[in-house]
Amino acid sequence: MAVKMRLIRIGKTKQPSYRVVVIDGRSPRDGRYLEQIGRYDPRQEPSLVEIDNEKAVGWLQKGAQPTDRVRKLLDISGALAAYKMATGRVHTVGAQSSNKSTAGE
Repeated sequence: MAVKMRLIRIGKTKQPSYRVVVIDGRSPRDGRYLEQIGRYDPRQEPSLVEIDNEKAVGWLQKGAQPTDRVRKLLDISGALAAYKMATGRVHTVGAQSSNKSTAGE
């Protein structure tokens, strides 16, 4: 089963708000989902982004693939950075000490 993280549209006509959910990739846009991990409301100023980072990182570690829009929302909430830290995919510049010898000078 291909698990995806995507948006489900809720709200009235011309007044959309969204839920960030984990869902089977073959399901329709507003179909049954496995778990709700957050919400997104683009109509507020500034836009509301609420994501449970622990749940999001857990699903990313299990192999769930976020859509492009959800990837941006995860980056805003900090869940994507937490996932990279948990899996060791963060590269730090200048963290390694220099072992060069200065004996010839």
